[in-house]
Amino acid sequence: MCGIVGVVAERDVCNILIEGLRRLEYRGYDSAGVALIDAAGCIRRIRRLGKVSELDQACKSDQPFGHTGIAHTRWATHGEPSEVNAHPHVSYGLAVVHNGIIENHEELHEQLKSNGYNFESATDTEVLAHQLHYEVSQCGDLREGMNRLLDTIRGAYAIAVIDENNPGTIMAARSGSPLVVGLGIGENYVASDPQALRPVTDRFIFLEEGELVEVTRDEVSIFGHNQAAIESRAIRLDDRHDAADKGNHRHYMLKEIFEQPDALARTISGRVGELVFPEAFGAGASGIFEQVKAIQIVACGSSYYAGLVAKYWFEHYAGLPCQVEIASELRYRSTVVLPGTLMVAISQSGETADTLAALRSASDANYLAKLCICNVPNSTIVRETDLSLMLEAGAEICVASTKAFTNQLADLLMLVATVGRFNALDEAMHQEIARGLRELPQVVERTLALDAEIQEIARKFVEKHHALFLGRGSHYPIALEGALKLKEISYIHAEGYPAGELKHGPLALVDDDMPVVAVAPGDDLIEKLKSNLEEVRARGAELFIFADEHLSMTEQKDVTVLKVPSCSAMVSPIVYTIPVQLLAYHVAVFKGTDVDQPRNLAKSVTVE
Repeated sequence: MCGIVGVVAERDVCNILIEGLRRLEYRGYDSAGVALIDAAGCIRRIRRLGKVSELDQACKSDQPFGHTGIAHTRWATHGEPSEVNAHPHVSYGLAVVHNGIIENHEELHEQLKSNGYNFESATDTEVLAHQLHYEVSQCGDLREGMNRLLDTIRGAYAIAVIDENNPGTIMAARSGSPLVVGLGIGENYVASDPQALRPVTDRFIFLEEGELVEVTRDEVSIFGHNQAAIESRAIRLDDRHDAADKGNHRHYMLKEIFEQPDALARTISGRVGELVFPEAFGAGASGIFEQVKAIQIVACGSSYYAGLVAKYWFEHYAGLPCQVEIASELRYRSTVVLPGTLMVAISQSGETADTLAALRSASDANYLAKLCICNVPNSTIVRETDLSLMLEAGAEICVASTKAFTNQLADLLMLVATVGRFNALDEAMHQEIARGLRELPQVVERTLALDAEIQEIARKFVEKHHALFLGRGSHYPIALEGALKLKEISYIHAEGYPAGELKHGPLALVDDDMPVVAVAPGDDLIEKLKSNLEEVRARGAELFIFADEHLSMTEQKDVTVLKVPSCSAMVSPIVYTIPVQLLAYHVAVFKGTDVDQPRNLAKSVTVE
């Protein structure tokens, strides 16, 4: 959500800034802008509503030139999407870009107006620009002015600033929103995501909470509680953390769906043999796991649905009570923590604001330890937990999660097996889980071969306005995920339900204009599910059943059956995720929506 790029160099920085913004487009945004300090020492600002490509064209036309600059992609929070609300915002020779939300902006806005400042936008970021100018005018120094600003504001933020009076410097700070420093040769950088800077550097410093940084061409100075030498904090990222192009695929989403066999193989590699190795979760993991008596999972969006699947697994296989809660709810309510509870936080980016806040609030509760499942090494959530397991999914560019979701499920099943061995899980079942995980990439590969058949099914959804997804047991959350994917990228209203709940309300919606998708593995609940589907057929709905290839389900009028490769019951929720992903993708393509960057959504949700 939103993206920041800043560069101080001996060369012109405009193209570096624009390329950085391009590489942050996956995060979601509605406008973009750039500000540079030109040869005359004045700020040149260009902003555009819409895509980075439009900003790029404007820059090619105006040809701004400068050695110091900042740039931003905005996702509207305060004020509608518009050019006047786009970043950077300026105040008397200062330019500011900002991710996050300033909670006391209204109070500061009134104070600044009384001090003679005029506002052109409806954003909280313009408040930052004017407040910083006010603070600098009082103390006469940019760094001290930044310190005073940070003492004044409340909220979550990553901020980068350039100043006409300090033309070779970028000042930046973070609290609750990610920010990294990139290290170059004769030039240095800041960004909200290292992905933005991969064309120019592979060495990064991940700023910690409350840190302020001063960046020049030759030096990086960090002010805060961790003032270790710069070199000791620098981390080199390898090519696995860089996003490749789309290859032969039309969209990143389709590319990432088809990368799932390899992504699953990576997350399993070195962690699963005859059994799952507890060392995969970090030093001392076994000592913690043997004390676990309960699980609390906290997550948002698709990660939350992954947690719901894990609840079935923890309670059925490991014999452990498991609670799963949406992070934005857990953080704001009183909780009762059972003794020996392990908190498990799930976040693809490692920067999800609500999940981080819930994790931090857990410090005041009686949790045994905190563990995260994450796709981004060195992210905030990884640094703030006792144990971690990296997804190894590779960069996921499409806003709608695919390979990160299935890798989350695989990693959660590894956790179930590892923690379960100290509880109700016997060695034979542990070995069966490990075998299912080892076979999983091949089963997913065979399931992807159904793509053409699913594309034909998708044609029948194009003119529909609503859809219902049904599942039972551990596949009910997969129905929820299928509905989420369809609504995210095709904008068709969709709901996921446990099939047994049909008679308790949803059946009233079912008619011949409501397609119903059912997830039907060959498990113990299949006969119950068949009865539920007969209820749907009796109301005239068209049924689309993703069924185990060995089930005796045949196609008939208004019933389409897609045969899914048989697999171990433990991993079947992962396998049945593939058809619902492909269905959502092809429906969105037929409808002509922006598959990779759906409206109003962002990849990394770093504000409440």
